[in-house]
Parts: sequence; structure tokens; C-alpha cells
Amino acid sequence: MTDDRMISAEVREEDEDRTLRPQQLDDFVGQAQARSNLKVFIEAARRRGEALDHVLFVGPPGLGKTTLAQIVSRELGVNFRATSGPVIAKAGDLAALLTNMEERDVLFIDEIHRLNPAVEEILYPAMEDFQLDLIIGEGPAARSVRIDLAKFTLVGATTRLGLLTTPLRDRFGIPVRLDFYSVDELELIVKRGARIMATGITEEGANEIARRARGTPRIAGRLLRRVCDFATVAGVDAIDRDAADKALRQLEVDAAGLDSLDRRYLTTIAMSFGGGPVGIETIAAALSEPRDAIEEIVEPFLIQKGFVQRTPRGRILTPHAFKHLGLAAPPPIAAQMGLFTEDE
Repeated sequence: MTDDRMISAEVREEDEDRTLRPQQLDDFVGQAQARSNLKVFIEAARRRGEALDHVLFVGPPGLGKTTLAQIVSRELGVNFRATSGPVIAKAGDLAALLTNMEERDVLFIDEIHRLNPAVEEILYPAMEDFQLDLIIGEGPAARSVRIDLAKFTLVGATTRLGLLTTPLRDRFGIPVRLDFYSVDELELIVKRGARIMATGITEEGANEIARRARGTPRIAGRLLRRVCDFATVAGVDAIDRDAADKALRQLEVDAAGLDSLDRRYLTTIAMSFGGGPVGIETIAAALSEPRDAIEEIVEPFLIQKGFVQRTPRGRILTPHAFKHLGLAAPPPIAAQMGLFTEDE
């Protein structure tokens, strides 16, 4: 199944180890532009004694949106309340949250694109005017009640900006886009995690884990924990490149950060369909996986790494993918990618 993969960026219970999370902006690795801007906005709000403007974090899962939201509240010196879009089922749920907020508090809503439309409508005046408009009662006895709210900061997080409605998106004064991390940044995160876990690790060992973490700190932390498990059982004092490589291969995470499902996807297109083009429905049937899981979980990283192309005619493997699999690219694909001409 796609949701239990070692390299999945979706959050799990084991990822909730707060000791590995940075507590201040200065300790947060990566996202330099976002950190720099947030530091200015937070300091300005503190000096004015006002609530920070509403913040929207956008980016793939596992890049630190929740951690940054917690850091924002900590840097502001205010309370932090967290929930998620699907949990707020009705207007009363939102009203309960907002009426308990104190001045300048931070309310964090994860997966904010999944808010109920009826709840979202009530959120608009709360964000703009810090007022809550509720309908009390039913039928002829129904009446509108307006409740004044403390001036709070809403911090939203979404992996799907396109699913956010324009009225809601426009009410966030501080949009922050988070990008995938470089290997060097992930190395720093791995070394910091190993230090907190009191585990020895060499530069090469940290680099090996960082290279296979798919640009995502959450995956880097998860791989580090599992590599530490292997090192502990093997009696390794410090995790070096060989120890990390051996453990990661046991976990079926290869040198490019691909797992068994990724390789099965690539191998199926290469061996069964000559490298493509092949339609997504055919691939889903061949892999016995849902189409949306393949499109949203498997393919993005493979496309980012240059292994797959999405075309109007279907998916096509690149020569880079064939090389990674240790296979020769079929002439039509090699020619299409400019490796040689058709008459060579």
C-alpha cells in the first residue's frame, strides 16, 4: 500500500517526536527566504504589540509547515492552538475554537483546503473584522448574533494551493511557499537529529541518509531513526556511509531515494510497455494501486527527478530511468530525448 511506505512524506505517529523539531527560527534549517521574512514580520508585530497578520504555508507534506507554525507562536510569546480542516465539521466547532482565543493567540489549521464551505463562510468575517456571525435557533425564531473576537493570528497550511478558494486565499496577508530541501540542508538536519538522539554519525553517513530523503526533512528523520536501529543492533559506534547504505538497502530505499513501489512503477512501464507512452489507468491496473495514489504520491518525485514525463499520449520513461534500472533505453525513446537520431 502507498500509505505505509518508508519514504512517504505523510505524517505518522513515530514522526511526532518533538525533541527533533527546532524550537526557534534560528534553529530551523532551510527555507532561508521564508525564515528571513517571517523574522521581520514577527519582530514588527511584537514591537507594535499587535497580532501578526494571517499566515498561509504552502508546500508538499513533510517540509515543516506545522513546525514553523509552532515556532511563530513561540517567537510571538502567545498560545498555540492546532486543528485541521476536516475536523471542523460545523460552524459551532469553529465558534468554540475562536471564542476561546486570547489576544494575539495563534490558531493553526492544517489541511485548510479541506474546510467545509459553510464553515469557511463564517471564517471570513472572523479573519477580517474579528467578529463571528452566527444564526441562533431555527425558522421564524432564528436570529443573527454577532460576537466580537480577540485579535488572533490564523496560520493555515495546505499542500494543495489550487484547492483553496480565492476569497480565503486572499485573506492571508503573509503567504509563504516552502520548497524541497537541498542535500546540504538535509545533512545538517540529520546531524542535528543524530546529536539529539546521542548517536554517532560521520559526515559521509549523514550525506548518505540526506541523499535518499527525497528533499524532505520528515523522511530524513524517519530514515535516521531506522538506520539508528540497524546500527544499534549491529553494534556500530558511529554511522558511516557503509552502515547507512546497508541499512537503507534493507529498507529497500535505493541510492536515488526510490523504494520498491517506485521501482515497480518504472519497471512495469519499461518491461511491459516498452517505456511508454502508456495511460495512467493502465498503469494503475498493472500495479493494482488507485489512480489518484499514483498521480499524487508516486509520480511527483519521479517527475521531479527526471525519470518520467507526462505527455498527452501517456507516461514515458526517460533514458535516465532506464539507466537507473540498469536497462537499455529503446531507440524511439533515446531518439526522442536527443541521445541519437533515428537513422543512427
